[in-house]
Amino acid sequence: MKKKKVNLRDLDKTQHAGEHGKDDGHNHSSAESVSNFKTYIPAIFSFVMLMAGIAVDYFEAFPFFEGSLRVVWYTLAYIPVGLPVIKEGWKSIKNAAFFTEFLLMSIATLGAFAIGEHPEGVAVMLFYAVGELFQSAAVNRAKSNIQALLDVRPNEALVYRNSDFISVAPETVNIGETIQVRVGEKVPLDGVLLSEKGAFNTAALTGESKPDSIQKGAEVFAGSINLDGVIEIETTKEFKDSSIARILDMVQNATARKSKTELFIRKFARIYTPIVVFLAIGLTLLPYFFVDDYVFRDWLYRALIFLVISCPCALVISIPLGYFGGLGAASRNGILFKGASFLDAMTKVNTVVMDKTGTVTKGVFKIKDVKSLGMDVAEFMKYLMAMEAQSTHPIAKAILAYKADGADYQATNVTEIAGKGLKGTVNGKMLLVGNKALMLSNQIQVPTETDTIVESIVMVGIDGKFAGFVTIADELKDDAHKAIKEIRELGISKIIMLSGDKDSITQQVANELGIDWAKGGLLPEDKLNEVEKLKQQPVTKVAFIGDGINDAPVLATSDVGIAMGGLGSDVAIETADVIIQTDQPSKIARAIKIGRSTRRIVWQNIGLAFGVKIVVLLLGAGGLATMWEAVFADVGVALLAILNAVRLQKMKWE
Repeated sequence: MKKKKVNLRDLDKTQHAGEHGKDDGHNHSSAESVSNFKTYIPAIFSFVMLMAGIAVDYFEAFPFFEGSLRVVWYTLAYIPVGLPVIKEGWKSIKNAAFFTEFLLMSIATLGAFAIGEHPEGVAVMLFYAVGELFQSAAVNRAKSNIQALLDVRPNEALVYRNSDFISVAPETVNIGETIQVRVGEKVPLDGVLLSEKGAFNTAALTGESKPDSIQKGAEVFAGSINLDGVIEIETTKEFKDSSIARILDMVQNATARKSKTELFIRKFARIYTPIVVFLAIGLTLLPYFFVDDYVFRDWLYRALIFLVISCPCALVISIPLGYFGGLGAASRNGILFKGASFLDAMTKVNTVVMDKTGTVTKGVFKIKDVKSLGMDVAEFMKYLMAMEAQSTHPIAKAILAYKADGADYQATNVTEIAGKGLKGTVNGKMLLVGNKALMLSNQIQVPTETDTIVESIVMVGIDGKFAGFVTIADELKDDAHKAIKEIRELGISKIIMLSGDKDSITQQVANELGIDWAKGGLLPEDKLNEVEKLKQQPVTKVAFIGDGINDAPVLATSDVGIAMGGLGSDVAIETADVIIQTDQPSKIARAIKIGRSTRRIVWQNIGLAFGVKIVVLLLGAGGLATMWEAVFADVGVALLAILNAVRLQKMKWE
C-alpha cells in the first residue's frame, strides 16, 4: 500500500471509498455465490433427467418411453456433464496426450450408449462430474485458506522529488537521492544517514540481536528496520547493488542446486492409461479366438466396464486433493507451504537447524538482572531511569519499561559520550551510565564479575564510584521450550543452532533450550557451509528455520527452508519453502505432523483406489460386475477418497 501525506479532505475521500468498498465486496460475494451455483446446474439437470428416466424404465408407467424418445431423453441427460469431458479429451488428443482419463471416460460412456446401456453411460459421467465438483470445492476452500494468510508486504521507497516525498519502487531510485524512512519501516536501499542519529534493528541482516544506534554520516544498509523517529538517508547504491540484492544472488545460486520433483500420479498415469486402453481392446476382441459362444456385445460391455473401473479418476482426484487438504490444514494453523512437494519433504526431515534471533527469541530487549551496590534496587533504578529517559537508544526503552516505586527522578545536564554512554546529574549527584569503557575512562573500578556476563550490560557510576549494573537480554519466545520438546517427541535425531549473534550468547540460549549443538558469530556464507556439510551425509535431511536476510542462502539450500513470516525479512520469506505466519517456533513440530498426516492419507487413498479396482476388475472381466459396480469402483472410490482427504482440514493439531 502506498503511503502519502493525509489531510482532512483525503481522509474524507478515503472513508467514502471504504464505504463503497464494503458495498463492492458484498456485491462481489453475491456474484461469486451465484457463479458457484451455476457450476452445479449441469450436474443437477443431468441428475434429475437420469432419475426420471430410470423411474420410467423401472415402473414401465409410460409405454411410449421407448425407442428414439428414450435415446433422446438420456442423450439430453448426458450432454451437460459429458460434453465438457469429451471436449477435454479432444483437446488432449490435439496436444498429443492421447491416453487421459477424459479419453477413457468418453470411450466408456459413449460405448455404453452404443450398446444400449444409456442410464449407465449417463451415471458414469454424472458421478465423474460430481467428483470433479467435490474436488473443485475442496481445492477452492484450501486455496482461500492459503490466500487469507498471504499478507501484502510494502515494496517502496519514499524519495524526495519535486519538493515532496513520493512513493516509488526501490529499483527506480538513483544514487545520491534522498529517501525518508518512518518508524517501523525497512530501509529500502543502502545509504548514509542524513539525520542526526538513528536506531536500527539489523537482526535481519546480521543476525545480531542488539539494535544498532548510529550517528549522522554513518552507513545504513537496506533491510534494516528504523526503530526511532523519521529519518532521512542519502542513497549510495542502486537497488541491484544493495546488501539485499547481493544476498539474493547467493540465494539464486543456492536455489539452482535444489532438485524439482514430479508428483507420482503424473508419471504413473502416462504408463497406466495406455495399458488399460489396450487391455480393454484385447478383452473385447481376443475372446473371439478362445470362446465358443462369443458374443461381441457382451465382451464389449465387459471391456467398457473394465475401462470405467480402471479409469484413474480416484487417483487423479484424490492424490492432489490430499495434498491440498494438507495445505489447507496447515494454512489454518498459521503455516504456509509453498507447494505439495514440501509437505512430502517435511516428512523426511531428521535434522533441524535453526537461527536464534527472531526464531527462538523475540528480538526484543528486556531487563534480565539488576544488581546495585550501596542502595536498594528501586532507588538505583530511579537514578538509572532518569538518565535513560534522555536517550533514544533501544536499550534505554528496555530500561524505562522497568517499574520503580515512588516518584520519578529528573536528570539534568545530560550529554552523550559517543560509543560509551551518558553523563549527567540526578538529585545533585554526578552519574555515568554506559559500558565498561566509560567507567574506566573516568577512573571507576569495575567488578571482575562483569567480565563473565555474556548479555548486554549497562553500568552505572555515581559520584565517582561503581553503583551497579543491569543486564539486558533478548527474551526467549513463550513457546521456545515447547517447540524443542515437541520436535524431539517427533523423533528428530538432531537439533542445531547457527547464529550471527555472539557465540557466548548463542551457547547460552542453546544450553537453556537443550539444543544438541550450537555455533555463533557466523556470516551468511558460514551458515551455508555448515548446512552443506550436514547435507553431505547421505541419510541427513535438513530443515533450516530462520527469519533474516542473512538466513536466505541457507533457507534456499536446505532440504526444507522454514521462515518466520510475522517479523521475518521479505527475502527470507520469498526464499523459504514453508512460512510460519505466527512467528511461533512450536508450529515447526505442527508442520511436520501435518506433513506426515497428509502423506499417510494420500497413501490410504492410493491403497483404497487400487484395492477396490482390482477386486471389481476381476469381477468385471469374468462378467460378474455390471456398469453400476464399475461406477462405484471409479467414482464411488473417488468420492470416498475426497472425503478422506477433506478429513485433513478437520483434524486437531494441538
